[in-house]
Amino acid sequence: MNILNKVTLQGLKKSRTRTIVTVIGVVLSAAMITGVLTFGVSLLNYMANGAAQKYGDWHVEFSDVPSSFVQERSRDKGVVNTAAFENIGYAALKGGKSPKKPYLFLAGFNKKTFDTLPINLMSGRLPENSGEIIVPLSVEVKGGVKYAVGDKLSLTVGSRMDGNKKLGQQAPYISGKETLVPKATRTYTVVGTYQKAYFEASSAPGYTLITKADAGDQADSLSLFVKLKNPYRVHAYASSTAETKSYVLNDDVLRFMGLSDDNLFNTLLYAVGGIVVAIIMIGSIFLIYNAFTISLNERTHQFGILSSVGATAKQLRNSVLFEGLCIGAAGIPIGVIVGIGCIALVISIVGKNFGGILYSNVPFVLTVSIPAIVVAAAVSLVTILISAYIPARKAANTPVMESIRQTNEVKVESKAVKTSKLAQRIYGLEGTLALKNFKRNKKRYRSIVLSLALSVVLFISASAFITDMKQVAGRAVVFTTYDIGLATEDMDDSELLSLYDKLKTADGVYESSYQALMKYSCVAKASDLSDNYWKYVDPRSPHETVHLPMDIQFLDDSTYLKMIKGLGLPADEYTDQNAKMIAVAKLEGHMTDDNREHEANEFMDLFKSSSMNFTIAPETNGKPKLEQQRNVSIKFVNTVPPDTITPPGKSGSTKKNPILFKVMAPYSLKAKFEIPGTHVDKGLTFRSKHPTQSTDEMKTMIQDAGITSYFLLNFSGVLDQNRNMIFIANVFNYTFVTMISLIAVANVFNTISTNIKLRRRELAMLRSVGMSDRDFQKMMNFECAFYGMRALLFGLPLAAIFSWLIYKGMFGGGADNIDFVFPWSSMAISVFSVLLIVFVTMLYAISKIKRENIIDALRDDLT
Repeated sequence: MNILNKVTLQGLKKSRTRTIVTVIGVVLSAAMITGVLTFGVSLLNYMANGAAQKYGDWHVEFSDVPSSFVQERSRDKGVVNTAAFENIGYAALKGGKSPKKPYLFLAGFNKKTFDTLPINLMSGRLPENSGEIIVPLSVEVKGGVKYAVGDKLSLTVGSRMDGNKKLGQQAPYISGKETLVPKATRTYTVVGTYQKAYFEASSAPGYTLITKADAGDQADSLSLFVKLKNPYRVHAYASSTAETKSYVLNDDVLRFMGLSDDNLFNTLLYAVGGIVVAIIMIGSIFLIYNAFTISLNERTHQFGILSSVGATAKQLRNSVLFEGLCIGAAGIPIGVIVGIGCIALVISIVGKNFGGILYSNVPFVLTVSIPAIVVAAAVSLVTILISAYIPARKAANTPVMESIRQTNEVKVESKAVKTSKLAQRIYGLEGTLALKNFKRNKKRYRSIVLSLALSVVLFISASAFITDMKQVAGRAVVFTTYDIGLATEDMDDSELLSLYDKLKTADGVYESSYQALMKYSCVAKASDLSDNYWKYVDPRSPHETVHLPMDIQFLDDSTYLKMIKGLGLPADEYTDQNAKMIAVAKLEGHMTDDNREHEANEFMDLFKSSSMNFTIAPETNGKPKLEQQRNVSIKFVNTVPPDTITPPGKSGSTKKNPILFKVMAPYSLKAKFEIPGTHVDKGLTFRSKHPTQSTDEMKTMIQDAGITSYFLLNFSGVLDQNRNMIFIANVFNYTFVTMISLIAVANVFNTISTNIKLRRRELAMLRSVGMSDRDFQKMMNFECAFYGMRALLFGLPLAAIFSWLIYKGMFGGGADNIDFVFPWSSMAISVFSVLLIVFVTMLYAISKIKRENIIDALRDDLT
């Protein structure tokens, strides 16, 4: 070890407090970088495992390959597992509504294929022989053809041909060119329905029907699914193995390894990680750079003497870099261990919440990645070297005499530190001295202000984001009138009510109801519509009739009677066979979704009168059937209608409807309004003490009843997902902000305490000329206030701007009725915290100065 490195080590030992604080800063920096990368790797591993469970545990699919190719791939080095199904052939889908999917595709599975490719049964069971089959729900939802358990299917199975070319599931339907060449007629019994074939491409021309492969009747071609030991070789393996055969990558799994062709996702993945690491590096460089700058200020005289006896600029620069390496060697390993430990603790806290958001049967566990640790250590080391190199270069280029005399420490003209008479009157002598000291050496204190301002911006911005997320959760809680909902179509009343009687006995259910929804329309006179209608909806002159769509919601009689009594209306006038009906007729029809927290009377009325007589007609295919008109008397009320449930296959219109016209009537009147051809959406709603358990029990009851077309929603589960996401966001936001704040605190402590130490001769001189301890403390308190106020002056406006940008960017400036909440409380916490940190640090540094002998302090810089 050369003499300069020995001198460096002695300097580190001499300034133990500064060295320890700098090492702590490196530990925090390395811990944060390690934590972010380790959490990212753990999250991606969890997502990949969950995707494999949902979409299949395979990496590449080779479609339409012979059995010999399948056998060869199972013997390939680097292959963990293979599974295949037989491409039995295609059959025409009679009555199908999708022009791009006119076929049924038959696939023959064996036991290994069932284990590899997940099948989520909706009803029934898996096929046990080659004469049984299961059908995807998409055949009914998208294709418009319904198959029930027990149905017999006689299918003419063949091949898709484009001239002499045989087409498979990877080739989209070619209208007018391809032909279906029949080969055989097969008969199957439907034994179940399943949710979706995730291995089926969206452009595939056939809905995949799955049967049991027949060992004695092997198909000409198979679809092969391969899992590799090293997924990162998937592109090279697929391209080299496929040759002329077509293949498909399992992008749903590979994207979480950064291996998919989804460039947008890959860019987002690396951009988010890069931004987070960059923020940590910026905060860390502030701390470490400042520590080395202060170290060099202490050693400037020493460097001047070393330069005078022959030390070169390169040797001085290497001396400072050696100091950085020593601090890194002490701090980085500890930081890596602390980072892994912290993330392990965080994952143990939030791991169970992930099950309620994405994959319930996939554990979210810590994944320690050696490459991630190496990257974290390298980034931390680069941060240290950047922080050390900049001041080292400056020190090495400083002239020898300036270093010895330290004349470059403060260069300022008198007018630059001049203070007004008003400031002198307000602050007094002590405050004026503090202000002059702040002005005369701004560079020394800039890092303090920037560190504090950065911490303020991060804390307030994260708090604002969490506040917005909590509003989203609050809105979701308000918008539901049920915990569990079931929607269905084409089920007669006797079957629906029989199912209702069963489901309401599920454990935990304490309230239940049923309803039906029909589409009707009416023609209203222009003179009956309110002025607000003509002002906000239809600006034309009110001299014509208007066609208005309406929904009639038939509620079970007990729920309807309870609503009538709640509105203070006489029950006998609204419940008999010729009764009046009640309706909500308002402008801003989306009130039932986005504005449920408001009262109905806060919205503008659609009609002028409080009750009217109408001639209404049922709608079929969006057109009114005028021959089925009937007269009704409607009373308009101010209430919020009970929620309706969207049936399977209906996403609902996303177009904003400016009018809400919903009529409510007792279920006993439904038969009078239902005519042949009328479309009726029916639903059941339940309130439960244990929604998740009740939903699971209801699913079993529905499947036992043999019902295949239904939509069961655990709305409470949706809310649990929302709450879990907010909890996880809270944990990671506060963890991130806390660690960044710790870096800022370490920076402030290091800077202030060391700067006070560098000013010991100046402060000793003030005390030697008669400044009392009380006045001395008062001057330092003023300096604290100047530090804090300057940091808050920059930090608070920036934090408010970032909070607004988060609100605009994440929630579109009011989407979902989310209001911008100005972060007053987090700003108050920031103000208090900043002033407290500065004051406590200053108090610590001054207490050490006060214990020193004045003569020794004055003599220290003179010798």
